[in-house]
Amino acid sequence: MPKTILSGSHQHRLRSLAVLMGTTVSVLARRAINKPLVHEWSALFEMGTLFWRHQFNHAFSLGDIEAARAYLDSCYSVLDPVLSVDSHRVETPKGEWFIPRSKAADVTMLYFHGGGYTFYLATTRHFIALLSQTLGIRIFAPDYRLTPEHPHPAQLEDGLAAYKYLLAQGYDPGRLVVAGDSAGGHLALMSLVKLREERLPQPALVIGLSAWTDIGRRGESQFGNDRYDMVQGYQTLQFGTWLKGDAGVTDAALSPIHQDYRGLAPIYLQAGGKEILVDMTRDFARTLEGQGARVRLDVWEHMTHEFHAYGDHLPESREALEGVRNCIRWVRQSEAGFPTTPRTEVDSL
Repeated sequence: MPKTILSGSHQHRLRSLAVLMGTTVSVLARRAINKPLVHEWSALFEMGTLFWRHQFNHAFSLGDIEAARAYLDSCYSVLDPVLSVDSHRVETPKGEWFIPRSKAADVTMLYFHGGGYTFYLATTRHFIALLSQTLGIRIFAPDYRLTPEHPHPAQLEDGLAAYKYLLAQGYDPGRLVVAGDSAGGHLALMSLVKLREERLPQPALVIGLSAWTDIGRRGESQFGNDRYDMVQGYQTLQFGTWLKGDAGVTDAALSPIHQDYRGLAPIYLQAGGKEILVDMTRDFARTLEGQGARVRLDVWEHMTHEFHAYGDHLPESREALEGVRNCIRWVRQSEAGFPTTPRTEVDSL
């Protein structure tokens, strides 16, 4: 059964609960007259999408980052409240290990969380634990520094420190997967280029889930899919401004789509066809294919940003996570390869 978790101030909790109840009533009422936002969505998915849209919009309206962070953690639901995963903190570098209680595969994942580089939500931590259980692998998730307090290059420095930490612990780069969602996908992709600059070994694979590949304006979907997605186009531009800070760095310098990936580790991308980032993800995949880099992109036509978080409770999420699992098998050099789904748009692996 889903579990709703409340925390923080009474004011935040009461407002979040009101949003949750209002969203639920609104969705069910529209569906009673056969007017869902998207006919291919389940009621649960529509409620979740619209709830988080309300939450993010309100958080951005607060004008105080700490208050926004507290508000976004004040109310969230998890569909799998009990997971067979243990976790423990690490102080240098700051982060958290997620370890499945069943026997883990001989592949380790370095996972960068999403949140526009500004938020690290409690629900995101739960998703990382879900990934560890679903994939059957050990995952290290660093607490990289957040914007706007710590603009670029703080996140890239912390990402590199986490990778060096795993190498120092004796983890074979040929059994390392670097992954991330949204801004975490951005960090995974930018880290790949930084590893080459530092003359460090490449990981076996990089995975980007709804990855942010251009911190400026790109593609019609960035604002055209606002009516469907839980995150909004204006938020990506604000996240980009906070990432750049006052250093005078350009959008191109901090965007994966303007980097050179020739000769680097293979990249597997997943996106939703109704998310705001899908056009830039498609542009990025085509750019990499033109460079001769190894890339694969799968798009689920009716899904939104980070639809993976629904785990086994959504067919598309289940299929996407199976695709990631196949990547892990591919890294382990088993007979399985990358998923062969009809939604593959770019595949040069």
